[in-house]
Amino acid sequence: MSEAQRPTLGELTAASFRVGCLGFGGPAGQIALMHRIFVDEKKWVSEERYLHALSYCMLLPGPEAQQLATYVGWLLHGVRGGVIAGALFVLPGAFVVLALSWLYATQADAPLVMALFYGVKAAVLAFVAEALWRIGKRALKTIGDVALAIAVFLALALFGAPFPLLILAAGLIGAFRPRPAAQIAETHTQPSALHAFATAGLWLAIWFAPLAAAFALLGPNHRLTQVGVLFSQLSVVTFGGAYAVLAYLQQQAVDTHHWLTAGQMIDGLGLAETTPGPLILVNQFVGFIAGWQAQGPWLALAAAAMASWCTFAPSFVWIFAGAPFAERLRQSRWASGALSAITAAVLGVIANLAFWFSLHVLFARTLNAATPWGRIIVLPDVTSLDLYATALAIACGVALIRFRVNAVLVVIAAALAGWLHSTLPLP
Repeated sequence: MSEAQRPTLGELTAASFRVGCLGFGGPAGQIALMHRIFVDEKKWVSEERYLHALSYCMLLPGPEAQQLATYVGWLLHGVRGGVIAGALFVLPGAFVVLALSWLYATQADAPLVMALFYGVKAAVLAFVAEALWRIGKRALKTIGDVALAIAVFLALALFGAPFPLLILAAGLIGAFRPRPAAQIAETHTQPSALHAFATAGLWLAIWFAPLAAAFALLGPNHRLTQVGVLFSQLSVVTFGGAYAVLAYLQQQAVDTHHWLTAGQMIDGLGLAETTPGPLILVNQFVGFIAGWQAQGPWLALAAAAMASWCTFAPSFVWIFAGAPFAERLRQSRWASGALSAITAAVLGVIANLAFWFSLHVLFARTLNAATPWGRIIVLPDVTSLDLYATALAIACGVALIRFRVNAVLVVIAAALAGWLHSTLPLP
C-alpha cells in the first residue's frame, strides 16, 4: 500500500467511530458497512484483501465483525490501528446497550423506545440485504461459488449442520481450486513465530487481568468472577458468531446459573439486534441483568463491563498474533483458493442469519415444521405478515442499494416511521 492510500491515524479513528455508530444489522450489516467505507468510499483496502481478511476472521472464535475491523485497522496502522478500530467498533454500541439495559431493569416497558426499535428492526433487514448484494456480487465469481453458498445455506437451515464443519469442508473444496496468489510487502505483516508467541502472551495477560483481579479480591463464587469465567469460556467456543452460541449461553445463564429468565434472554437479544455494534453485545445485557439481580446497579455495571471485556478482548489475541500468518497465506495459490471458497460459504451463513432475522421482524407468528429426516425447522406463518414492517424494510433496502442513501439517514427515518406506526391507526 502506498503512503498516498494509507490514511492518517486520525482519519482511521474517524472512520472507525463512524462504523461503530452505524453498525446496525448484526455481522451481516456490519461487514457490508465496513466494506462500503473502507473499500468503496475510502479505498484504503482492496477488494481481494478485504475478502481474504473476512475469510480468516470467519475461522476464528468470537465476534467475526469486530475481528475484521481489528484486522483492517492493523493492516493500516499496525497494533495501534487495530486497537483503535477494534475498540471503536464496540464502544458506541456498548454504551447504547448499557443505557437500554438500565432502562430495561428499571422500567417494565418503554413504549417510545420499543416503537423506535420497531422501525429500526425493519432497517436492519435492509442492511442485511445490502450485505448479501454487495459482498455477494463480488465474492461469487463462479457457478461453483454460488452453488457452495446455496449448499451452506441449506445445510444450516434444513439440517442444522455444525458451522465449523461447513467452513472446514468449504476450505477443503477451495484448496482444490487454486486462485492467483498476491504479493505482500508491508513490514509489520511479515510473520515471526517468536513475535507471535510474545504478542499472544501479552494480550492473553491483558485479557485475563480483570478476571484474575476479581478472583483474587472477591473469590471464585462471587457473581462478578462467575460472569468473567463464563464469558471467557464462550469467547473460545463461539465459532459461527452470535447465533451459534446463543443456545449454549441460554443453557448456562438461564438454566444453570439462573441469572435471568428465558423471556429476559429473548428481550436482550432483541435489544442487541436493534442497536449499533456486534450482536454479541447481548452478552453485556446478560452480564448486566446477572449483576443487577445479585446486588443491584453497581454490580450490574461491573458485570456488564466484565462480560464485554471477556467477549471482545480475546479478538486482539487472535488478530495481532495470527494476522501476519494469514497475510502470508495470500502468497499461496492453494490457500487463496481455500479462503475464496470460505468467503462463498460465509455468504450462505449470512443468508441463513437473514432468514432467521426476517422471521422475527416481518411475521408476528412462526410455525414449527418437521422434516422427513426428523429435524424441526421454523417457518413463517404467512397469515401474520406485518405489511407495514415489510414495506418499510423494502423502502430502506431501495434507499441503501439503489440510491446509496447515507446509513444514518436511513436509520433515523426508519425509527421515525416506527414511532409514526405507534401513534397513528396504521395497519
